[in-house]
Amino acid sequence: MVLLDIKKIVQHLQKKYQTNSPFEIAASMGILVMREELGSIRGYYNKVLRQKQIHINCNLDEHAMLYTAAHELGHAVLHPDSNTPFLFANTYLSVNKLEMEANKFAMELLICDERLNEFPDSSIESLSRIFGYQERLIELRLK
Repeated sequence: MVLLDIKKIVQHLQKKYQTNSPFEIAASMGILVMREELGSIRGYYNKVLRQKQIHINCNLDEHAMLYTAAHELGHAVLHPDSNTPFLFANTYLSVNKLEMEANKFAMELLICDERLNEFPDSSIESLSRIFGYQERLIELRLK
């Protein structure tokens, strides 16, 4: 999956499901979302017996939960058969590309062009404060 395709994929999902809520999109796609105790892990995506599952740490605040759901939905849509926790723990394969794509997906989903256009002359630092996401995520969204 090429980063340039992600914006179109997100736009298609938003149009099809009439929402930018990762929870609503996941539910409409038949993806099971579970909030559970995950310790220091924010969330993860997996697929068990063809059932896509998103696991979200129930101790996150609402903003972090929303971002985590969008990020994990990105994995479900862009990398449906990849198990990034397994790849990271058990192979020498880099999961950085998969994570970057999921981050880009989340940012495209959560910050629409119309919202960005409300702040045309804002710096990445300002946009980070406005939207509540790390500067590196805002920078990725702007690419």
